[in-house]
Amino acid sequence: MTTVAIINARLLDPATDYDGPGGVLIENGRIVRVIHGASPIDADQTIDADGLCLAPGLIDIRVKTGEPGAEPKETLKSASLAAAAGGVTTIVVQPDTDPAVDDPAMVDFIQRRGAALNLVNVRAAGAATKALDGQRMAEIGLMDEAGALYFTDGDKVIVNSRTLQRVMSYAAAFNALIACRPSDPWLTEGAVAASGELATRLGLSGSPAIAERIGLERDLALVEQTGARFLVDQISTEGALETLARARAKGLEVAVSVSINHLCFNEVDIGDYRTFYRLDPPLRSEADRQALIEAVREGLIDVITSAHAPAPAEDKRRPFAEAAPGAVGLETLLPAALTLHHEDGLDLLDVLRPLTQGPAALLGLDAGVLAEGAPADLVLFDPGAPIIVDADKLRSKSKNSPFDGRRLQGKVIGTWVGGRKVF
Repeated sequence: MTTVAIINARLLDPATDYDGPGGVLIENGRIVRVIHGASPIDADQTIDADGLCLAPGLIDIRVKTGEPGAEPKETLKSASLAAAAGGVTTIVVQPDTDPAVDDPAMVDFIQRRGAALNLVNVRAAGAATKALDGQRMAEIGLMDEAGALYFTDGDKVIVNSRTLQRVMSYAAAFNALIACRPSDPWLTEGAVAASGELATRLGLSGSPAIAERIGLERDLALVEQTGARFLVDQISTEGALETLARARAKGLEVAVSVSINHLCFNEVDIGDYRTFYRLDPPLRSEADRQALIEAVREGLIDVITSAHAPAPAEDKRRPFAEAAPGAVGLETLLPAALTLHHEDGLDLLDVLRPLTQGPAALLGLDAGVLAEGAPADLVLFDPGAPIIVDADKLRSKSKNSPFDGRRLQGKVIGTWVGGRKVF
């Protein structure tokens, strides 16, 4: 087998808290040796990193695509190309396709199609309820056997508490992970922005922060009763963080994710009805954003996601209240996350942990680490290189990026998946 060595790198491995010089030796798609320091590595091919950062490839657990059913928005291929360019080596596709990923055949289709592309690792999240209807429990056990990593109804809240209780109880029997968006559907019905002075002035229907806390209180009560493994999907408010902290103090093992958009933007960014900032959940106050950043710093946030949600121009260039929510983010995830280091003073390892080790541990993947035997899923990047995001040049089929025109620091130089250089 051909061996490949990457040397003279700044290794960043959140799993071992190592940040220092070193290199890795790759053989047969896996890391067979990790060197800390400047020791030479004998290999058939040697790549000199010249001091750039080498880290585990990013794992993005919340990626929407249009395939199957809405390929003009995004295909698995275009999403995979965007992921590779962004240093993301594993993507978990959401189940809200057409048809929904609510049976083992659909899980198998997504993962076989992704594997055939031979780009990044493509895994599937299964629907928690049939056709995402919130009423009938999906075939969770069979989808788990087929390889689904977790189960969720995506952006849809499972309003029926009895249904959610049954889903959690059944999933707990074989330790499957359930993810839910915390939200009270009656308080957020028709909402397109965060409640407050700005939404009132703009004449937009607002989503109050308390709606997220109320939804989370219900979900956590059911977790406590059923013993289910649970992921709080896309937390966005300071009040919900306080509720989460109390639940963990009681001993509940609950994970939480946040989207990169809610770490980088606040409600003011919607400005004069800029629909690329029309997100769900909506952008919150600056106090909420700062609270989320501190939660990342303190390790309360387990996962940072791109919340990649492609929407073509005809769905975005409409009146704000009618525009489709969501933003693409696979290609900008790493440089956007690095703003937490450059602007907010977070350590690089603390920024990378919820992008690598955190999601890998949550989903039971052997990736997300620089260790002997781990898959050689790697990203080489220059953390200080300036870039200007040009949405028209993004590899996603849809170009709805709120980072369009924004100056960021952090450029991906190379991406390897199973030892293969894919970017």
